[in-house]
Amino acid sequence: MSQSTASQPTWTAPVAPGPLDATVRVPGSKSITNRAFVLAALAEEPTLVRAPLDSRDARLMLGALEALGGGWERRGDDVLVRPLVPGSTEPASVVLGNAGTVARFTPALAGLGSAPVTFDGDEAIRRRPIAPLLAALREAGADIDDAGRGAPPFTVIGHGGLPGGKVDLDSSASSQFLSALLLAGPAFEAGVTVRLTGGTPPSEPHIAMTLDMLRRFGASPERDGQEFHVGPSALSCPDFTVEPDLSTAAPFVVAAAAAGGTVRIPGWPEYSTQPGDWLRSLMAELGQRVELTPEGLTVTGTGEIPGARLDLHEVGELTPVIAALLCFADGPSVISGVAHLRGHETDRLAALATELSALGAGVTETADGLAITPAPMHGGVFRTYEDHRLVMAGAVLGLRVPGVEVADPATVGKTFPGFTGAWAEMLS
Repeated sequence: MSQSTASQPTWTAPVAPGPLDATVRVPGSKSITNRAFVLAALAEEPTLVRAPLDSRDARLMLGALEALGGGWERRGDDVLVRPLVPGSTEPASVVLGNAGTVARFTPALAGLGSAPVTFDGDEAIRRRPIAPLLAALREAGADIDDAGRGAPPFTVIGHGGLPGGKVDLDSSASSQFLSALLLAGPAFEAGVTVRLTGGTPPSEPHIAMTLDMLRRFGASPERDGQEFHVGPSALSCPDFTVEPDLSTAAPFVVAAAAAGGTVRIPGWPEYSTQPGDWLRSLMAELGQRVELTPEGLTVTGTGEIPGARLDLHEVGELTPVIAALLCFADGPSVISGVAHLRGHETDRLAALATELSALGAGVTETADGLAITPAPMHGGVFRTYEDHRLVMAGAVLGLRVPGVEVADPATVGKTFPGFTGAWAEMLS
């Protein structure tokens, strides 16, 4: 590693030596892994979660469940999760790091116990929105002390369970608020009925993922437009296998378009609720050759990337990598529908506009996205703001721009600790 001017470690993103011919195995889905861990903790018997993601976020989730009275053990590449036994009355603490799923999915579980549980993490997590979820949890009967901040640190005072019932929820900033209530709903005394207010949540695929996984664990969620219901349920799924993370596959998929050649992703499912599955249609829309077989996904670059107008409202987490790719397009592009990215690990829109422009591209923020005008790019430090998806975006830039120094590459460990090694292997 070299050092940036801010004394932060950097990684020199390698330039593609020519057209690619690579097979890349990506780790398990973070979104599916953490939902599986939560549902397993609420199940009536242990669950063997096969091929889960092993990353900082996943470990933080397991640590949170342990603090709440659960248990787990590694079995090779798998994890056996034991149900919560929330009998302790001793105060506990949950370490959030900068994991949005942990911050949003676990407070409701604390309300099932009988102890005060304090939630806090990195400085960045204190800036991520959570007030609407805390308000809805209070409606469901939770006792929460956040000193009026609507953000960590806060304490959930458990009283042995939550009544649940009907709640109103503004989930327009994050679909995770809705998922948090639905995942915990089977353990509420009356289940939960959530009526959405304040606009449509982003990332419909993540909502579909939550509903699908609830069904696989034995619940019967219902949806009627903007109203969702999950009744009290006995959950069970002794054996659950996690799909590869299709969003983590994004930089490898678009590498075929950026550098030319072919990239294969084994294990790509025929059907998936993951937002990353949209990459197949995106690559085809951008003129690349895409083939899905029982063995996985194969993408072959055509050597040309057209400008595009893309509404990424439902797949916002793909924005950093796609924005980097479109810097190499043959015309201007517009990404829209992603205003909610201002509340992710960092303000992703501001970060992308700043860092891509600093390396020569013409990128400006719009009200709900980015306007990208390709221009000759040059090397330099690409700051990542403690955001794993920005590390991946920097890697894509480096395929065609010599001297891209990606700052703080270790932050990619949030979802793919072995990312830089896998990237180098793809290019070897």
